[in-house]
Amino acid sequence: MEPSLQNFLYALFLTLHNLTRWLVIVFAVLVLVRAFRGWLKGLTWEKSDDRAGILYTSFLDTQFLLGLMLYFLFSPWPSQLFANFSAGMKNPIVAFFGLEHVIPMVIAIVVAHMGRAFSRKAADAAAKHRTAAIWFSVSVVLILIAIPWPFLAYGRPIFRLFGLTI
Repeated sequence: MEPSLQNFLYALFLTLHNLTRWLVIVFAVLVLVRAFRGWLKGLTWEKSDDRAGILYTSFLDTQFLLGLMLYFLFSPWPSQLFANFSAGMKNPIVAFFGLEHVIPMVIAIVVAHMGRAFSRKAADAAAKHRTAAIWFSVSVVLILIAIPWPFLAYGRPIFRLFGLTI
């Protein structure tokens, strides 16, 4: 692939991955608020509670697909890591984007899907809300751990839109 096209696609997928991150965060907040509110106030399980879980896991899946595209097609970090694993793991940026970002994110997605499935199958509304609150909380904590926050050595901007970063 021509280097200029490769660079454009890398910037495009980084931008899409960044923008989708915000949708994941919005729906994570929504699903957690609904789950904890329903659990603590003893509310009934509504269709909108299930929809919030669907949206959260759907945006996680979209984020995962964008991340896979970055990982296997455009990002330089995985190839650097697997070319020399020992040296790659000594470089904080290569280690983070080659492995340490990916593993918790994949686990978070699995946990979110398990939480959605378990909450849907729970016996009553209280159990549905409690199950959703616990499992979705674990997935959100894993996501927060694996985000490349700007203050970290391997940090990335909070907002990225092609060349514009904040």
